[in-house]
Amino acid sequence: MEWLLNFILYFPENKIEYLYGFLQMVPFIILAVVAIIFFKKISRKEEEKANELLKKLSENEKKRS
Repeated sequence: MEWLLNFILYFPENKIEYLYGFLQMVPFIILAVVAIIFFKKISRKEEEKANELLKKLSENEKKRS
């Protein structure tokens, strides 16, 4: 069982190996943040369009009444 834990939990003795893992992780984190910002902008634009349509619909309903 111990060999399984040693296989899954790998802690390198040479700590410079952590740097390589960090350098591989940084671009993915940056891309994730960019994707979130992109989706928020798109969502905000769609919300504004929906609000405009709701205003137009409410104006048309008032005219009909």
